[in-house]
Amino acid sequence: MRLLSNKVVLIIASLTLVFSSSLFNPDQVLAASAEEIDIKVDATLKQFASEVNGGAEFLEASKGVLVFPNVIKAGIGVGGEYGEGALRINGKTVDYYSTAAASIGFQLGAQSKSIVIVFLQSKALEDFRNSSGWKAGVDGSVALVKWGAGEDINSIDIKDPIVGFVFSNKGLMYNLTIEGSKFTKIKP
Repeated sequence: MRLLSNKVVLIIASLTLVFSSSLFNPDQVLAASAEEIDIKVDATLKQFASEVNGGAEFLEASKGVLVFPNVIKAGIGVGGEYGEGALRINGKTVDYYSTAAASIGFQLGAQSKSIVIVFLQSKALEDFRNSSGWKAGVDGSVALVKWGAGEDINSIDIKDPIVGFVFSNKGLMYNLTIEGSKFTKIKP
């Protein structure tokens, strides 16, 4: 049992090192190909449309959608998270982005999540695209949408210019934040 614990700690420490180094140079550590990112983005959008009532129609009405299919967070005391995704406008990928964040506090382990950020106003999308490193909560606010079971997203009065959804392998998650996450354009 003791050997297993040491291996788990070593794996988590290694992941933390990899992810913290990616915060400083994300486009050179873990970069996936454009095709790999697009395949994963397609799957994430399919999951979104199937889990969120009215989700497909909601996406069609958006000005743009930023999708991160697999954001990994790992840490031992100090942690980091990193993921790669694509910005889609009218259903087509126009740019690729990475997301990275660091955190300090009690944490031990690793988790994976998917993030879908929907731009509902052209000005918000334009500001995002013209930035050289957009940070959630600083350069723009992302409202995480919450609703009850069986409710249709089209029945919710959304007035925010940018809304976000966070998924895990267990489905839509309501209690996570993306405040402090930095989004940077990459060339896979």
